[in-house]
Amino acid sequence: MLRTIIRQELLAHLMSARFFAAVIITLLLVVANAVVLLEDYERRLDRYSHQENVHREKAQEAKTYSFLKLYVERPPNPLGLFSSGLDKRLGGTLEIYHGSVPMISNASARSLDNPFLNLFSKIDLVFIFQVVLSLIALLFAYDAIAGDREAGTLRLVVSHPVRRGSILLAKYISAMICLLLPVLMSLLMVMLLLSISGSIQLSGQDFVRIGGIVLTTSIYLSVFYLIGLLISTMTRRTATSLMLCMFVWVISVLVYPNWSRFTIDPVGDTQAERTSTEEHVNQIWEEVDREEQRFIANSPLEEDPPWFNLSYHEQGRSYGDGRQMLTSKVKAKSEHLVPHVQKYHQTMEALRIRLAEQTALIRKQNLDKTTFREARWHEHLMKLSPAGLYTFAASAWAGTDLDGMFDYVDAAQQYRRSIIDYFHEKKAFGSRQWFDTSKGEVDWWDLPQFRYERADVWENATRAFPELFLLLLINTVLFTVAFLLFVKIEV
Repeated sequence: MLRTIIRQELLAHLMSARFFAAVIITLLLVVANAVVLLEDYERRLDRYSHQENVHREKAQEAKTYSFLKLYVERPPNPLGLFSSGLDKRLGGTLEIYHGSVPMISNASARSLDNPFLNLFSKIDLVFIFQVVLSLIALLFAYDAIAGDREAGTLRLVVSHPVRRGSILLAKYISAMICLLLPVLMSLLMVMLLLSISGSIQLSGQDFVRIGGIVLTTSIYLSVFYLIGLLISTMTRRTATSLMLCMFVWVISVLVYPNWSRFTIDPVGDTQAERTSTEEHVNQIWEEVDREEQRFIANSPLEEDPPWFNLSYHEQGRSYGDGRQMLTSKVKAKSEHLVPHVQKYHQTMEALRIRLAEQTALIRKQNLDKTTFREARWHEHLMKLSPAGLYTFAASAWAGTDLDGMFDYVDAAQQYRRSIIDYFHEKKAFGSRQWFDTSKGEVDWWDLPQFRYERADVWENATRAFPELFLLLLINTVLFTVAFLLFVKIEV
């Protein structure tokens, strides 16, 4: 009997105008948006390759260790096509310098080449599923029970030897099959586009991540169908059910996720906290000035560091980015000062490394108390809506969430440590080649290269699990309440 009801409900949905509209609207929106996002990804990939070449050339230009300018670039995430998250909102360029620890607040963001993407930067495939298909799920559900009660068919069905729970389950299964068909069809079209373009190469783990997004989408759509089913069970008229469904959809999908960002900030006024942090940081770096003065007072060095009173064959010309002459050769009359300059750099650079670590710890504590605490607060508020849970779960699967950005910053910080270790192995800080090319220019053939890999797919699953669990819990509660009400209603 259950199969018979599922078959009847499924045929009714498949032959309905709303199913046809769901397929057409979803396909048009997803394919059109995928074309735009794919073009944007190709531009970002070209820009990334260009920036990588520029950074590499800039590093090779350095003739001494002190003039080395290193930058790392975060590659665009191919799964940003499905869930953009923070992938385009946070910059991807970080400077690697031994005297400064790269942090997420240091990433530079560049404006998009396509001005239309500035207006629709949040529209991705997940956003379409979140808004459009949640509405369609409610349209599939609003008359599931109320419509049958009005038409009198529900009384006819329950007069047969069939359990009411089976009726409810049959309606749920048939509707979910029809809701997932537009999702799978649109994703198939997207995959065809990706295979034709060839610009995005997906790995096996990427397909698992996409599968995770599809699973999350299914659970999310199930929530809204069950909301509509519950409302349909509670009401006797389809008009009333439709009105309540539209009200719930507007509040939970359109209003609340945006309103929650402008709620009261639990952090309060952060200006005082930031001012205190900057004062603390300035006090730390004043130690550099005191150490410099102490060192110069006990040495024959004069004038301002790092040039002092050395005589160079080439010196003084500056470049547009603030760098001095890349090739600096000390004249013979200043040879007696070279050991003192070497000792100065060996002492001061070690001090800068140590103070940079202290400064980074202080700034991280400040970010945790202000910016990140505020971000987490807004995240928790948004998770009170199924739409918010879906957004965060999808971005966790794609690796475009805040944790994904932290992965990149952690990789940059590890790269900085490898550069410092490289300098120590070369004994660069106390060497003449730190500031002078009289004995030869630095050869960068063995300079460590930056490598960044996205988190493992199981790490993505772990990050998405809390939101998935909450969505499943909401499904369970909604279905249970709908079942209990349906068992007791009079038909």
